[in-house]
Amino acid sequence: MNNPLCFKSIAELAELIRTKAVSPVEVVEAFLTRIKALDNKVNAFITVTGELALNQARAAETEIAAGRYRGPLHGIPIGLKDIYNTAGILTSGHSRIGINNVPAVDSTVTGNLYRAGALLMGKLSTHEFAHGGPSFDLPWPPARNPWNLAHFSGGSSSGPGAAVAAAFVPGAMGTDTGGSIRTPAALCGIAGLKPTYGRISRAGVLPNSFTFDHCGPMAWTVEDCAILLQATAGYDPLDPTSSAEAVPDYRLAIQGGLRGLRIGVLRHLWQKDLHVDDHLSRATESALEVFSKLGARLEDVCIRPSQEYHDVKTVISLSELFSVYRPELISRADQFGEDFLGRGGLAGCLFQAADYVCAQQLRRKMLEEAALLYEKYDVLVTAGAGPAPRLAAHRTVSFWEKPTMFSPFSVLGNPALIVCCGFAESGLPMGVQIAGKPFDESVVLRVGHAFEQATQWRSRRPSLDPLASRPDIQISPPVPCESEASGKVRDAVWHAARLSGLKLDESQFAHLLRAAPYALEMSERLRNTPMKALEPAATFQFGRNHSYGEK
Repeated sequence: MNNPLCFKSIAELAELIRTKAVSPVEVVEAFLTRIKALDNKVNAFITVTGELALNQARAAETEIAAGRYRGPLHGIPIGLKDIYNTAGILTSGHSRIGINNVPAVDSTVTGNLYRAGALLMGKLSTHEFAHGGPSFDLPWPPARNPWNLAHFSGGSSSGPGAAVAAAFVPGAMGTDTGGSIRTPAALCGIAGLKPTYGRISRAGVLPNSFTFDHCGPMAWTVEDCAILLQATAGYDPLDPTSSAEAVPDYRLAIQGGLRGLRIGVLRHLWQKDLHVDDHLSRATESALEVFSKLGARLEDVCIRPSQEYHDVKTVISLSELFSVYRPELISRADQFGEDFLGRGGLAGCLFQAADYVCAQQLRRKMLEEAALLYEKYDVLVTAGAGPAPRLAAHRTVSFWEKPTMFSPFSVLGNPALIVCCGFAESGLPMGVQIAGKPFDESVVLRVGHAFEQATQWRSRRPSLDPLASRPDIQISPPVPCESEASGKVRDAVWHAARLSGLKLDESQFAHLLRAAPYALEMSERLRNTPMKALEPAATFQFGRNHSYGEK
């Protein structure tokens, strides 16, 4: 269970496999033993593909022995968030709706990892369709935080975060729409990268928001994220948003150090806009001191208040989420988890076309403003998240109550990385967020790698005991309380639901009614922003990536 192989990074395992000091089969067997002993505590996996991984490991061993070594992922076990299609293997979306969904073909990312020689250990838990919260009313329980099993692992890439932290796999692929790689990376004390929009293909990945969905790596170290990014980045004609931007050597690029780098510090996000936990605030300030000692030049800088980014992100993403799952919400809303419904699965019906266009217009303005910052700074730094809250303290409505630290970089579509920046008195980890220019993942990873090398945080691992009792956590399904909305608002909400084709029972309508005041306030704020002549960010362009009408 505590085989030292399980606690090595991808880079370390790759060198052992390359030099034939260990075989891929030994590595897989070590991880499978640990998963069998401990995942009943953590619930990181939905499906363990042990037999497949062993078969792939034997094939990798044969290839490597014959001199056909493919690179640093050859023979390395990895996990996939259970929204990546895997041919012949359940891709559930952690939902009752997807409980029988077995794809016929792999996602592009799955195929790219296989071609790099990676071995699939299994499909990892998520929030329902990468949107709902940690729910106990779904076919599989939510993942728990390996540092303290009574606490949240973050979402929606909850399984990948927990699996890497628990040393069940050395690396995994998550997705990030509004922080879904970065939150669990911070709360589980690992590295997680949301690359530039279009850097990694989303073909064959269950959608959440067409505008904001990103695929990205999660691993114990930044170097390991670079290795995973190298194997998965690049143009894919199956994804219309995929970029043909050249893919650099990310692993080589992380070695440059920080001397002379210009860092813009978005201190107002955690000191004024969000008022984060004192432990996280202190850890972030300590991280800034490390950057300075490494030779970077730091300067405080401001962007718009986080609420404005959160409004844009929420209106666009929930409109798109509703469009994706509208048929199922009409025909079988009762099969969704309560948290998915309460966190906005239904609320997308409240936004009008004008709201969506206004949000895309303001996003265009935000992108233009960010371009000016990119001219002045190499990276932008702000607090990430942590320490993790208790699972039992989860409240569905918290999704609506305040913005997050991650929304700005979701809206901007630029690369953003989380690295562990310390531990609270409780022993729970925290993360700092490093963001960069579009397609400048190399610099973002370089900053994160330099920070890891200059600090001691990678030497600590959570302790898991297979004989210890697991905290019994009961999260009551969210009980939608009666909203104080006026009769006029109630009628408007009912009318919007009916126009969308929804036939909601009393409990489902109460979820929608509870979300309505927040959603309508977002709409009102956007409509009061003068942008009449501004092109929306979603304006279509013919690009060099695609051919039109050619065969």
